[in-house]
Amino acid sequence: LHEESVKEALKTGDAALIAEKVKEYLEKHEQVPLNIAVTGETGSGKSSFVNAFRGVDNKDENAAATGCVETTKEVKSYNHPKYPNVTLWDLPGIGTTMFPADKYLKLVGFKKFDFFIIISADRFRENDAKLAQEIQKMGKKFYFVRTKIDLDMKNQERSQRDFNEKNNLHRIRKNCLEKLLIPSPKVFLISNFDLHLYDFERLCNTLEKELPQHQQHVLLLALPNISQEVCNKKREVLQAKIQYYALMSAVGAAVPLPGTSTVVDASIILAFVTKCEDVFHIDGGELLLSLVKEPVKSGGKLTLALILRVLSSSILSTSLKSGQVGLLREGRGLEEIGSSEDNGVGLFSMKGALR
Repeated sequence: LHEESVKEALKTGDAALIAEKVKEYLEKHEQVPLNIAVTGETGSGKSSFVNAFRGVDNKDENAAATGCVETTKEVKSYNHPKYPNVTLWDLPGIGTTMFPADKYLKLVGFKKFDFFIIISADRFRENDAKLAQEIQKMGKKFYFVRTKIDLDMKNQERSQRDFNEKNNLHRIRKNCLEKLLIPSPKVFLISNFDLHLYDFERLCNTLEKELPQHQQHVLLLALPNISQEVCNKKREVLQAKIQYYALMSAVGAAVPLPGTSTVVDASIILAFVTKCEDVFHIDGGELLLSLVKEPVKSGGKLTLALILRVLSSSILSTSLKSGQVGLLREGRGLEEIGSSEDNGVGLFSMKGALR
């Protein structure tokens, strides 16, 4: 819907309206909420999962409390440190005195959650299956996560003469499926401390596919960078936004005031590269300087002044700038402006940097 409003604004050729609609589109994209409920029995590793998913160490002051006894006694929310619109809800264990199984969903406020992660550290029990059935009745999705697989593998390796990790994982997964006694349950084996191992990436891929389209990019950007595939998907999400930043640059170029275009470009690049820093945990200053083949100093702070200096050393062609203004005045399509290499952001090789 918001993309269509940008295209409609383009047809008018009104620079102020275009800028407003592009800004609105980008802001709406950034603010899509995603609420993930994490539940399970006491000691199953719920809080550790919440921390791991957000990329937060268990010892961090913003971490969900962990321990060998029940540490979650109330519904508590934890925002992603970089994406506050992504919230993981650490729910008390099902079947406790304060949260009996038959009233659990009502007490935790199930309506606000987009989906449920049901966690167990050894085997899924009757309460887990009942909870899943109730969630299903209410039209929500749920996923079973078996944690502490790394410990299981270490224990099995110590005790088995002919240890085979693949066979042991298959046995654990089969046992989980048999105990749940519900049709086609989705079960994922993970380690909260080694997310790159076992099924965490498969869990993420499943969540992405089954979420509504407008929430898929939100999930992707919030995921830990556990593999090249995850990073590639994040890159694609960012590349898809470049056309909108480029359009903002074109709008700035249409303002008939000396220096305005460069300042607008610098602000756009600052916003975009800051986003890249958050997504990929990179040094934005190093990235900018490397693009113009300048000596790179580690730890340089990303500032507007740095971007202006880089822009001044780049090959900024006035004729190409004129070309993008012409596209804007003619009301050409969003795809054409976005795919053109002859726009302010394209001149700075953002697409090249993301390769």
